[in-house]
Amino acid sequence: MPNTEPPPRTSPTPPVAPAGPSPDRPPSDRPPADRSSSARPGYRTLFRTAEFAPLLLATAAHTAAQTVSGLALGTLVYRATDSPLLSALSMFGPSLAQVLGAALLLSGSDRLRPRAALAGISLSFAAGTAVLALPGLPIAAVFAVVLALGLIASLGGGVRWGLLNEILTKDGYLPGRSVFNMMSGIMQITGYAAGGVLVAVLSPRTALLLTTALHLAAALVLRLGLTARPPRAAGRPSVAATWRTNAVLWSARPRRLTYLGLWIPNGLVVGCESLYVSYAPDAAGTLFACAALGMLAGDATVGRLLPQRVRARLATPLLVLLAAPYAAFALRPAVPLAAVCVALASVGFGASLVQQERLMALTPDELGGHALGLHSAGMLTMQGVGAALAGAVAQLTSPAAGMTAMAAASLAVTLALAAAGRREGGIRRGREPRTADRPAR
Repeated sequence: MPNTEPPPRTSPTPPVAPAGPSPDRPPSDRPPADRSSSARPGYRTLFRTAEFAPLLLATAAHTAAQTVSGLALGTLVYRATDSPLLSALSMFGPSLAQVLGAALLLSGSDRLRPRAALAGISLSFAAGTAVLALPGLPIAAVFAVVLALGLIASLGGGVRWGLLNEILTKDGYLPGRSVFNMMSGIMQITGYAAGGVLVAVLSPRTALLLTTALHLAAALVLRLGLTARPPRAAGRPSVAATWRTNAVLWSARPRRLTYLGLWIPNGLVVGCESLYVSYAPDAAGTLFACAALGMLAGDATVGRLLPQRVRARLATPLLVLLAAPYAAFALRPAVPLAAVCVALASVGFGASLVQQERLMALTPDELGGHALGLHSAGMLTMQGVGAALAGAVAQLTSPAAGMTAMAAASLAVTLALAAAGRREGGIRRGREPRTADRPAR
């Protein structure tokens, strides 16, 4: 399923963005002294913030378009090939291109003008989706287009979430991201329900053409609703700058563990989701919608209802919840019970909010957009890997067996990371209070 805090400010008018790291040397990796806040703004405050609503609306259109087009394309490929593997890869395979974006393009997250970058990404998706709707397009060409779109999308996460962090106050990012996650859940529920109807009543290609219009609408909203902000960091995007900042972000063990927790358990469970079409070809839209409903419930609870002291302890339990219900698929449940299982499991996606809050606490402000882009690219890459693994297992055994295997792997990784985190905490408590992010004196 398929999701940088600036200095505090009292006015909704954003200050000039900091110059950011020098392109000639790695940026300082010193985190801010205190990134926590005892009080969070309400949702009404968020919507009174300039540019929040246009960014949310454009992202909603983009999410709905990707949801409908993913279901339509997966159905189209499954009908043409009768292959669970190819169907899963057509829906989630573009995420595999994110690893190239993470290695080559992520420096653009803070070095491009946000409005132009986001509008350009939406226009690229409109063009690519229109190509996918062409009749008689060979399967090889389909995968070439979707992988190209995945590479383009790898830049979008860092630009979008970095801009969100720039728009909102310091204590507004978590509730703001929660609103975006809830919106994503609503759009996925709506998109999968509408996509199922469109595919059944019209055709997959007609559904793809309709999503082209949604991408164009998103580009228009971004162009008219956002201001022409300058880049958040100085210098041109480059492969060298991307690698340099990736190395800085990866250098601290607490951040490494946080990134792995954001990427791997989530990606393996998305592998389970990639098999909905082959598990229940006539009810895949229902399963996707139920999963989105569970994700919505989890994000609303974690993002708004739970206090910080409770949230901080919930990452591992939520990741366990994310995978455990899929063990029931070993019994090949009927669609009603399967829908209950996927809805319950998807509540666990709320773990990502807890982990993102920790990531931002461990990351210097000037690296916020890049850090969030690396999170997004790595997460989507692992979702593509999870889909490929699940599809391969299903190809050799059955979709139900593929889901069960992915769930077991996700649980194993979650427990291993939790144990590593406890060891890290014990090491830190037993030595002088100095982190890898703070230079030696």
